[in-house]
Amino acid sequence: MRFIHAADIHLDSPLHGLAAYADAPAEMLRSASREAFTKLVDIAVEEAVDFMVIAGDLYDGTWRDYNTGIFFCREMGRLRRAGIPVYVLFGNHDAESEMTTQLQLPDNVHTFSTRKPQTFRIDNLKVALHGHSFKEKAVTTNLVTAYPAPIEGYFNIGVLHTALEGSSMHATYAPCSIAELHAKQYHYWALGHVHEYAIWQEASTIVFPGNLQGRNIRETGRRGAVIVSVSETEEVSVERLFVDVLRWESVMVDASQAGTLDEVALAVGRALEVLVEEAASSVPHAVRVTITGATHAHGALFGLETQLRAEVLAQIAAISHDRLWLEKVKIATEPLAHSEPASGRVDALADLHGLLIEAESDPEFLEMLKERLLALALQAPAELHKSVPELEHVRNGDLAKLVSEVRSGLIAQLADAE
Repeated sequence: MRFIHAADIHLDSPLHGLAAYADAPAEMLRSASREAFTKLVDIAVEEAVDFMVIAGDLYDGTWRDYNTGIFFCREMGRLRRAGIPVYVLFGNHDAESEMTTQLQLPDNVHTFSTRKPQTFRIDNLKVALHGHSFKEKAVTTNLVTAYPAPIEGYFNIGVLHTALEGSSMHATYAPCSIAELHAKQYHYWALGHVHEYAIWQEASTIVFPGNLQGRNIRETGRRGAVIVSVSETEEVSVERLFVDVLRWESVMVDASQAGTLDEVALAVGRALEVLVEEAASSVPHAVRVTITGATHAHGALFGLETQLRAEVLAQIAAISHDRLWLEKVKIATEPLAHSEPASGRVDALADLHGLLIEAESDPEFLEMLKERLLALALQAPAELHKSVPELEHVRNGDLAKLVSEVRSGLIAQLADAE
């Protein structure tokens, strides 16, 4: 017996902030969740799996475009014609969606009750699926305690949308422990909510398949679902299915050997070329580049994020423009030790350096700076925030960090000029 376990599909999840990126592949980003889901259905039909489980967050909150639900019904119709039933548990985002309660789904789609745990039996396979859908977004109680005992002689699957011991990256909905899941004595737990793949195999096989398609730079790497095979002796094997159509990656570039902005751009180009060459598939990549290291170029990069982005875009155009999109270039370099004025030095540069260090801990100066810059930061368009990332420190009230970053870059730049 084989089945597909997917979760956190977030169909047609709205993508915010794209207006800030004139070169963003907006249509590709908007359609990515649909294309990934269609690929998953393709696999289900081609592999003739026995059923599919969706462990929550099929939809994405209060998103009200009914074309999203109609698309889902169309894909379920494909599975219906292939004789594949689908078992859907609603998660926290589904609980907010009007489509969850108003759209009539094809008869091969079975949804778990929001009132109490419900069990579906597939008698010809001797499979029992137990699940409890979210009735409202913020379910903070442990739902596992009310799940029924396993059915004797059946392969028991628990379907649950949970933070599982409070994953720090996700809201702590329906919290429970791994020990509690094992103690339930189900053969398999099909989990959702946490967007990273994870598996535990002891008394039970417990799996987070991760989300189907990465939606932003916080969701890097390959994404998809899992296909689960169960032998006649109830041995469970889990294989990952990668169906994402756009992949987010974070690339760290060490600029310690670079001395100029141009040399940094070339180092980025080499790193991106390696990324494309080593990619397991031809899936396009959305990339955030972070420049790190103590470098002679620290001063040369000061305040030039926009120019560096243009230089990196030129590198991408030469490498593989159809397979790479630059989400952001982030400068996180440090000055070389000798860029800081030497101890005991007496000149204008040393005086400036000392004044800026004092300013970092001067509450009156920081308050004055905040008053003068806050209106600018709040009213600045997205394009300006993109080219002047220091404005985020103003909005957050972290003026000491702003002064520290300006001091570091400015002093390094002046020292280089000297």
